Amino acid sequence: MKKMVLGMLILAMAMSMIFAGGSKDNSKVVLNKDKPLVFFNRQPSDPTTGAIDMAAMNFNGSTYYVGFDAAGGGAVQGKLITDYLAAASASIDRNGDGIIGYVLCIGDVGHNDSKARTEGIRKALGTWAGSTDPTVKQEGSVVIGGKNYKVVELEGKAMTGTDGSTWNANAATEAMGGWATKYGDQIDLVVSNNDGMAMGCLQASNYPVGVPVFGYDANADAIEAIGAGKLSGTVSQNVDAQAAGTLQVIRNLLDGLTGADVYTKGFSVPDQYGNKITAEVQYKADQRGLFALNAGVNKDNWTQYREGNRDTGIKQSSAPVKKVLLTIYNSADNFLSSSYLPALKYYAPLVGIDLTVVQGDGQSEASCLDKFTNLNNFDAFAINMVKTNSAADYTDKLKY
Repeated sequence: MKKMVLGMLILAMAMSMIFAGGSKDNSKVVLNKDKPLVFFNRQPSDPTTGAIDMAAMNFNGSTYYVGFDAAGGGAVQGKLITDYLAAASASIDRNGDGIIGYVLCIGDVGHNDSKARTEGIRKALGTWAGSTDPTVKQEGSVVIGGKNYKVVELEGKAMTGTDGSTWNANAATEAMGGWATKYGDQIDLVVSNNDGMAMGCLQASNYPVGVPVFGYDANADAIEAIGAGKLSGTVSQNVDAQAAGTLQVIRNLLDGLTGADVYTKGFSVPDQYGNKITAEVQYKADQRGLFALNAGVNKDNWTQYREGNRDTGIKQSSAPVKKVLLTIYNSADNFLSSSYLPALKYYAPLVGIDLTVVQGDGQSEASCLDKFTNLNNFDAFAINMVKTNSAADYTDKLKY
């Protein structure tokens, strides 16, 4: 009789909880549309005009972008090149015609970062004609050893692979081979929108010996190539500040921070766990974005950027572990795979983030979108799109 009474009491308590609507877990359910969302590396924007997609950036009150100062980076790369030329000897003009001819590897004509780098290069060399179009340029000038030289962009080309992928190193190898044959000793300089394509140029069997080549990203292999005298320079977009910054914004949002605390805690001031990113990261309210600053890298300072130098301002925290789904647009992208992803994997456990990473093929948005699933299982999302105008494809999946 006692067992029967006890059983009925337990059953009554269970039914009471069900009809009261009340498990603790259910009362804390956060809908996907309200979860933190951070776009990184590829800023939601119009590929033609470069206009920021503010509809995407205002998806919810917890949506932000983390990247680097693209315009500033373009200027840094331009100055890196002109400083190099200023200190060079007249022999850099290989055929002695008084003209510095260069070829330009363009990553993606519809990508804001690629546009900023092309603009920075052309402005520094005087070949900027108001457009990043590969065919729109003018004659420029540069000072070498105190003497003025004309500058001509012999050819600029978007490096698109046979599979449609952009920023393609193999395409750069092929293009460089063609340029070396076509232009011969008119080529005095090679400039690239990223390190992967710059290193691809060096792989061309007929690459002109001794011609300086400049990249962008400060990838590990590029840094070592500078040390070996093969690459003339690159630009660090501070991958550790970007990767740690992406995670820091997500951490702040998951901890319930709002307003200026989202982009100051862990950046300009320590967060509640004592972590603070060492490098400067600037917030731009009109873009809802945080941007790491850039630095030129050459033979004088390359050892400072060797692989393995992590930000000591971020240490193991007591933050509760949260699950984050993160997409990377291209598993073959040199910067993201060899620099950004290792940094993410280093910092994520320190700030209490359990990362699930899915990677695309660099050409089809579906290669990422089809893996952007089981969204209810995650506490936040970090998105790196294949195309910069694809943000709505992801936010549409988060609306439900």
